[in-house]
Amino acid sequence: MDGGLRTGADGVVRCWWCGDDPLYVDYHDHEWGRPTRDERDVFELLALEGFQAGLAWITILRKREAFRAAFHGFDIDAVAAYEEPDIERLLGDAGIVRHRGKIQATIDLARLSQELRAEGSSLSELVWSHAPESRPAPLATLAEIPAHTSESAALSKALKARGARFVGPTIVYAFMQSAGMVDDHLIGCHRCGP
Repeated sequence: MDGGLRTGADGVVRCWWCGDDPLYVDYHDHEWGRPTRDERDVFELLALEGFQAGLAWITILRKREAFRAAFHGFDIDAVAAYEEPDIERLLGDAGIVRHRGKIQATIDLARLSQELRAEGSSLSELVWSHAPESRPAPLATLAEIPAHTSESAALSKALKARGARFVGPTIVYAFMQSAGMVDDHLIGCHRCGP
């Protein structure tokens, strides 16, 4: 590892965190840091970041397909309609993280998404309204990557004001990284830059 970079078994230089795990490498190369404004994708990423709280992201990636199956492909309207029997079903699903608070938070986030739609907006519009200005230059070292920013704190506050949970500034910043609202690929990583 050199300043947060790592050369993979395939000879490609990447950010250190994905190592050689094929699932992590694929996520790094094809998803992390790529801007997404699709409402379903934004909902999924924000929900999964909430489930990740206290766990390693690789744990969530390994369970991602099970999460998608359990939560009807993160269809916002389907999840918003969940009631207690659905929560009990999810609590019995060993393929996902079985945490009542995080499950309820995901249902509430789907309902918030519906509320925003009814107001003529969307979850995607809400989160992207907090996107920071592009950096003048890519980050060069691990030490430059923040755990949270003023923008993630503001988005966290806006989401919490609307009833969202598991959306603290650090979780929200991780979401901003995954959704491509910020580009934290380091200089030298093959994915750094546009």
